[in-house]
Amino acid sequence: QVELVESGGGLVQPGGSLRLSCAASGNILRIYAMGWYRQAPGKQRELVAAITRGGSTNYADSVKGRFTISRDNAKNTVYLQMNSLKPEDTAVYYCNADIRIAGTGVTEGWGQGTQVTVSS
Repeated sequence: QVELVESGGGLVQPGGSLRLSCAASGNILRIYAMGWYRQAPGKQRELVAAITRGGSTNYADSVKGRFTISRDNAKNTVYLQMNSLKPEDTAVYYCNADIRIAGTGVTEGWGQGTQVTVSS
């Protein structure tokens, strides 16, 4: 019923930048909180950044000052601007959203993930 599709991952050198996008589509009435998580090999999935519908944000300490989350409610899209990337940022990044779906209620949606690799 709802699909989240990420884009923008890839290979970048340390100190470089990437911008991730995640667009939600389907029978959406309203999207509440949206966020980005990441999972590195052998590690648990962790919250990177989150944003409320009104624009309030919170970040993991490891990315504060380097990453910026934003959203476009009209386009049902969330973005993650990543600057000053470090090798330890290497992970699969997942989009997450709390979505009210017509006839169903609020459900938590996940994207399929996009690989970000920071390496020289």
